[in-house]
Formats: sequence, C-alpha cells, structure tokens
Amino acid sequence: MRVLVALGGNAMTGPGGSAAPHEQRHAIQKAMSHVADLVAAGHDVAITHGNGPQVGNILVKNELAAHVVPPVPLDWCGAQTQGTIGFTMLDALEASLARRGVERPVAAIVTRTLVDADDPGFTTPTKPVGRYLPREQAEPLMALGQIWEDRGEKGWRRVVASPEPLEVLDAHTLLTLMKAGYVVVAAGGGGVPVVRSDAATVHGVEAVIDKDLTAALLARAIDADALVIATDVPHAVVGWGTPDARPLGRVTAAELEGYAAAGHFASGSMGPKVEAALRFLRSGGRRSIITALDQITEAVEHGLGTVIENPTPANDFGR
Repeated sequence: MRVLVALGGNAMTGPGGSAAPHEQRHAIQKAMSHVADLVAAGHDVAITHGNGPQVGNILVKNELAAHVVPPVPLDWCGAQTQGTIGFTMLDALEASLARRGVERPVAAIVTRTLVDADDPGFTTPTKPVGRYLPREQAEPLMALGQIWEDRGEKGWRRVVASPEPLEVLDAHTLLTLMKAGYVVVAAGGGGVPVVRSDAATVHGVEAVIDKDLTAALLARAIDADALVIATDVPHAVVGWGTPDARPLGRVTAAELEGYAAAGHFASGSMGPKVEAALRFLRSGGRRSIITALDQITEAVEHGLGTVIENPTPANDFGR
C-alpha cells in the first residue's frame, strides 16, 4: 500500500512538550522506529509532521532579539523547521531501517502549500501562536507589523492567519521520489504558506496552515491508499470525559460526520484530525485511519484504531 503518515506534535517533542534539541532527537528516533516497521512490512511510505513547538522556539528568539535583528517571518519559520525536522528524521529513519536490514533511500522536501490571498483569515487573523507577553514587550513587535491581542490576565499574544490549504505545490516532486523507491518527508507544519503573485510565480506569506488539513490534500495528490493520522491515543473517542465515553473502531464517513456535527471532537485536538480524515475520503480517498503512533503498522494491515473507509467490495487490509 502507499501510505501517508501524518505525525502529530507529540512525535516531535519530549515529555511535557519539551522542544530541547536532545528531547526532539529522542522523540524523532522513537517515531521513526515505528515508521521503519511500516516500511519494513513492504509499504510505500511518505511522512508529514507538525512543527508547532519548533516554530514557537523561533518566535521566542524573534521576541528576544527584535531590538537587534528583524524578526523572521512565519513562512521562513516554516521552511527552517521543515529543514531541521526533516534532516533529523532522515538520520533517525536511515538508522532504523538499517537495523532492520532494509535498504531504502530517504529524502526530505521543503514543501510549499498554496493558499488564497483573499482568504478571510488574512483580514481577521485568529490563530494564536507563541507565548504570552506583557504589553510593553509586545509593543515593539506590533510596531514591526505583527498583530497582538490582549488576552487578559495572561497577557498579550500574537494572532496570525490560518488560511485553508488549496494545493501542495511540490507534491509532484514527492511522487517522483516515491516512484523511485524513496521514503519521503514532506509538507511539515502544513507546508510553507504561499500565494500566487501571477500565473507563474508565488511568494510566502505570514500565516500558519493546519498540518492535518494539508495531509488530506497531500494524500490525495500522491494517490495514497491510506491516510494514517498518528496521535497519542489509539482511537478517536465519542463522549470524551463523560461516563459514556467509548472509542471508535471501524465507522463510516457518515457516522463520523454525525459525531463531529454533534460536537464530540474538540477543535484544538481531535477535531482537525477527524476533519482531515473526512476530507481525504470526500475527495476520493479510500481509507483514513486515526490511531496511536506505536500501532500504525497494525492499523494499516489489520484495521486497528479508528478506521473510516469509502465503500469497497471487500475488506482488504494488508492487500
């Protein structure tokens, strides 16, 4: 099977969300061990990932050094973190594959994602990023054109646009590499956000893109058999936090849409993952899976986790 694995932020950081370099390396090594199992089982694999904590680190550096050097724009933050996380993943994945006796080339692509310059998110940015600051520390950054909001007792926090992803512009490169046998890392953090200047050129913009929604686009663009959204829980759960809570196993897209409409999935956690899983299916994708990182191979081959499928003639897990 051709599989796109979307790794959540928990796969990139240490306990408590620590983004210290040694913690990140350890977490990525663990994540790549599970991905290597999937590759060793004979599947063609592409990987995408989050970058929230890493971008957060850069934003703190921006804040502390704003009086000395100009802050790095968000599109640059995305590209820088794609490069750092990508090469760290490649090192860890190569080592994990070698331990399994698997010879597969690996690559990472700095990937751009097209958004609409007229997306309403640009006129009314709502996505909070970075840390809280007192007003006197936020003001120099506002003077540089950033938008900050007063969040009460916690202080001021920057808000940015989070436009809808429209197209992963470098998907053709990813597909070419996969056809040549590569395991590829791409579209980290949802991709570097770009808009069209004209029919032939694009340029980066100050925005962040939901990584799970980009994963749904990318999975269709490479004609993946399955989109696997790896998280820190084995299933999506309905009734979370109530006595009626129960994990979802195999469900139809219509059933999952009903649960989402009823408010079972929080917008800041499981909600975007469920929406991405559904978007992949709505666009013609075959199977979406939401599951824990340590069971992605069993999920692909045996249907563990929350599995949502478009109608097919037969159950063909592990085909």
